[in-house]
Amino acid sequence: MLIILGCWGWHISAGWMQYAAALILPVIAATLWGVFRIQNDPKPAPVEVPGIVRLLLEWVLFGSAIFALFSLVYFTLGIIMTVIVKLHYIVSYDRTWAMLQNKPYIGFINK
Repeated sequence: MLIILGCWGWHISAGWMQYAAALILPVIAATLWGVFRIQNDPKPAPVEVPGIVRLLLEWVLFGSAIFALFSLVYFTLGIIMTVIVKLHYIVSYDRTWAMLQNKPYIGFINK
């Protein structure tokens, strides 16, 4: 996702803004990903958010990367990434369901 957003930033800008966009877009995405977390994430949450907020954030970030692939005319890669993201949420259905119910996900905790 970060690499795709960086490449997209490079291609949608011109001149020195290419460098800025190629760096700023992935940094923003990584910061949002790392700061806004649900309770019981593997690391402590700098800003704890409800599960639905985290899930929406993930969808927006991955959706942005998929949109970037399609806008860069990488249709096959866009479809592949869409399938992979959907499979991820299907395989991790227990985490997704817990987030939708705004319950803490206990799958990360070692028992």
